[in-house]
Amino acid sequence: MLIGGFRCVVDVKGRLNFPAKLRGDLGSTFIITKALGERCIDVYSLEEWKKKSEKISTLPMKKARELGRVFFANATEVEPDKQGRIVIPQELREYAQLDKEVRVVGVSDHCEIWDLASWQTLYQEGDSPEEISALLEELDL
Repeated sequence: MLIGGFRCVVDVKGRLNFPAKLRGDLGSTFIITKALGERCIDVYSLEEWKKKSEKISTLPMKKARELGRVFFANATEVEPDKQGRIVIPQELREYAQLDKEVRVVGVSDHCEIWDLASWQTLYQEGDSPEEISALLEELDL
């Protein structure tokens, strides 16, 4: 299970030293792609990517084509180097508005790479104990 949050840096060449804890769970090669509906990058193990691909292939033809265009066209297979770094393509860095500092978070079955300022803006507002409690109650967790 992919869990935890890590503050990391993307260098000028677009390299990110991907957290070792998450690398171990993702495997030696994984997929990065644009997150659908959010300005971050999704990271999938090859196994999880295959599951997502199979789900898409079961959708009605028009929906599968529409989703597939976005989901697959923006995906890149990455393999960490000996230092654990991956290269994030410029197009994905621009999409997620990644600056130097990023937040890498485990989200159960995948990871997300967020620009640190975007992450802080998004999640500082909704993390009061009362709001979290209300959300847990609403979701029956």
